[in-house]
Amino acid sequence: MDDRDVEYVEVARSVSPRGEVVLRERRVKDAPGTPTFHELRVNGVFVMDTCETGSEEMLARAALQQCHSPRTVLVGGLGLGYTVHELLSDHRVEHVLVAELEDALVTWLRDGTIPHGRPYLADGRLSVSVADVAQAVTEAAPASFDLILLDVDNGPDFLVHEHNAALYERAFLDQAREALRPGGVLAVWSSTEAPALAATLREVFGGSRSEPQAVSLQGREETYWLHSAARTAEALHRTGGEQ
Repeated sequence: MDDRDVEYVEVARSVSPRGEVVLRERRVKDAPGTPTFHELRVNGVFVMDTCETGSEEMLARAALQQCHSPRTVLVGGLGLGYTVHELLSDHRVEHVLVAELEDALVTWLRDGTIPHGRPYLADGRLSVSVADVAQAVTEAAPASFDLILLDVDNGPDFLVHEHNAALYERAFLDQAREALRPGGVLAVWSSTEAPALAATLREVFGGSRSEPQAVSLQGREETYWLHSAARTAEALHRTGGEQ
C-alpha cells in the first residue's frame, strides 16, 4: 500500500520529564471498515505498533525456552502489552511483575484508549508498577525472580532514553543477578548483536548466550538477538560457556 493512502490520527499524548509519548492511529484513507492500527512513538521515534507484534511475542517465547521453571517473572517495559500477554499464555508462569516508566502508557492500556489493553491486563497473575526496572531490581529481595526480561529499548545500541544505558552495564547486571533465584535467567532483547553486552554478562554470570532470532515483519525476515545469562554460572561452564 502506498503511504499516500494512509493517514495518522493522534489518539493520545503525554509529556513527562523524559520527553513526549504519543499514541497514533493508522488508517487507510477513504476506506471505512478497514482495520486500523495503533502506533507508539517516544520523542518522535517509532517504538512499536499493533500491526506487527512478532518481535514482542518472540521475545517472550525465546526467553521462556531459556528458563526451566519461570514461575515468577519481572519484565522491564510494558509496551503495548504483547510480550506480557505471550508470557501469561505459558501455564508455568504464576506471577508477572511489569515495571513501566511511563504512567500514561499504563493508563491508556487500562482505560481502553489502547483497545486490547483491558483484557490483556485483566489476568490475575499480572501486576504492573509505574517504575523504572532498575528501581524494581534494586528494591527486590535476593532470589525474587526466575526470569528477568529487559525490553525497554531495542537493545543497548538503540536507547529510548539515554539513562537506559546503565541497564546494560555491570552495576545493574550485578543487581539483576542477585535478584534471580538459582537457575534463574536474565534475558535482553536487542535488534542488533551486542558483543559488549555479551562480554559484560560473561563477567557477571560466568557465561552468556547470544542467539539470533528470526522474526517475520510485513513479509520480510528480520534478525533480532536474545542475549541471556543464567544465575548458576556452573551450569553454563558445563555446557561450554557462551553459545
